[in-house]
Parts: sequence; structure tokens; C-alpha cells
Amino acid sequence: MPKRAAGITGAGLALPRRRVENAELNETLGLPADWIVSRSGIGERRLADPLEAASDLGNQAARQALERAAVRPEEVDLIIFATNTPDNLVPATACTTQYLLGAKNAAAFDLVAGCSGSIYALAIAAQFIVTGVYRTVLVIGSEVMSRILDWEDRATCVLFGDGAGALVIREATPGRGVISFHLGAEGEPIPSIIIPAGGSRRPASPETVAARAHYVRMKGREVYRFAVRAQDEVCRKILVDAGLTPEDVDLFVPHQANLRIIEGAARRMGIPMEKVLVTLNRFGNTSAASVPMALAEALNTGRLKDNDLVMMTGFGAGLTYAGMLMRW
Repeated sequence: MPKRAAGITGAGLALPRRRVENAELNETLGLPADWIVSRSGIGERRLADPLEAASDLGNQAARQALERAAVRPEEVDLIIFATNTPDNLVPATACTTQYLLGAKNAAAFDLVAGCSGSIYALAIAAQFIVTGVYRTVLVIGSEVMSRILDWEDRATCVLFGDGAGALVIREATPGRGVISFHLGAEGEPIPSIIIPAGGSRRPASPETVAARAHYVRMKGREVYRFAVRAQDEVCRKILVDAGLTPEDVDLFVPHQANLRIIEGAARRMGIPMEKVLVTLNRFGNTSAASVPMALAEALNTGRLKDNDLVMMTGFGAGLTYAGMLMRW
């Protein structure tokens, strides 16, 4: 009996209404619009409304994905919500989303793995499908990064955006769906990406608020070096494991962090840029939402076609990294 396969049967995308172009940030931060583009490749990003949270965006993307997969909310067995910006520390945003969707039969949990979160979630979802434990898993990547950015820190606040992507995972035809994946992490004694306060190590206090310690802090050069190395290594590993080569890849969907990193990865792998999906110019770095948003956008625009070999990668806080090959 052939082994079960797990694939994506529906994808959804949710974007906040507010579009913020670099020219607007130039007015508030004094950074020329072309400088932001030259350093990151980002031209604009979306920012959530004041009352909009990760579950709201996730719910929108999930409903779209379920509709496109022709799946009713009550058919969902499990919701995995990848995010670094949950509605609350407790309860899980996945449970809030379960309620909003009316997915009354679904188990639900949050997954925190930095910007690699959605690929981690896809790998977990696939295992539930191929083992036959569940029939339908909903993976959501949703971020409201604007709430954890220090808008006085010009090195980080221009890089990120808000948004959500959702993917429905079900059994696929043998030979389709997930072919190979690899997940990894390199823990650090002094994290390169961190929100210093707000957890059990350093609870919120007047002092932490005054120190602006509840915002993301990032060592850009260290993260860049890690991303370049880890992305290259994970791409090569998943291709070797699948007995494939970079020439076999039809669409490369990397984490949308920085255009220089994306171009460098494609160049080292010998993948032409016309095979690379780039969305950060319009969405910015949406962290754990990056890859599912890009996949949904690829479907919406016709970039993703039947039988395409898709290579996805992620890297982020932890430091974590992940890669996955999927036959569409």
C-alpha cells in the first residue's frame, strides 16, 4: 500500500487596509525612500488597524483558504497557528481563531519558531495527515509586527509588516504534496533577535516599559550571516534528500526578509530570479506569515501551477531555520 501524501488544497491571504509607503516613513523617520529600498528591497508594507489583532487577520485568511478548499470549518481536525505576535500570552490565539471560525471539532495550538514558524507548522501538519491521525489540518501564519516594533528604531521598524496567510492541508495524490523537509535550530546564549521583557525571565514593570524593552531588538549583521548560511544549507539538504537538483525547482518561495538575502540564495543555488517569488517589496517582512502569504499570492496571480516543484525556506529568531519541497 503506497504511503499517504500530504498537500495544500486551499490557501488564503489577509492584508490590513492601511498601506504605508517608504515616502511616509521618510517624513516621520528621516530615511529616504530609495535608501530603504536599496538596503532591503521593501517599498511598502501593510499596518493593522488599532483594534486589529493576529486572530482577526488569521480568521480572514483561514476563511478564504477553507472556501477555496471546499472545506467546512467543522471538518477541520487541527489548527496550528504560527505567530510571534499572539493576541495574548494566554490563551492560545489558535483557540480564539477556532471560536471565530466555528471549527468546533478542531484541536488548536500556537507555534512560536520565529520566521520559520509556518514551515515548522506545515511539517507538523503533514505528519498528522500521512499517519492518518487527522484528515484536515489548518495552518495559519499571522503577524501584527507593528505592535512589537520600536518606531524610534530606524534599523528595524522599516523592515516589517502585518498580514496573514492560511493553508489547508489534506491527503494528496501519491507523488504530489510534501516530498521532503528539514527543520533546525541554533540556540544562542545572547539572542540575535529578542524582545527583552514581558516573559517570565523579565516580567513587565514600569522599568521595562521605560526602557522600551517590549519591542523587538535585532543584531542585523549576525542575522544576515546566519540567514545566508542556513538558507543555503537547508535548500541543499532537502534537494539531496529528495534526489533532486536546483534545476528541478519551478518556484522558490523564500522567507521574505531581505531582497539581498533572497537574491544571494538564488544565485548560490543557480536558480534564476524569474523562478523566485518576491512579495516583500509590497508586504515587508511578515515573519511567520511570510511563506503562507507568498503561496496564497502565487495562487492568486497564477505563478503557481499544477505539478510545479516548490521549494520553501524560512529562518528567524531562535535562531531557527526550515526548508520544504512540495509537488503542487
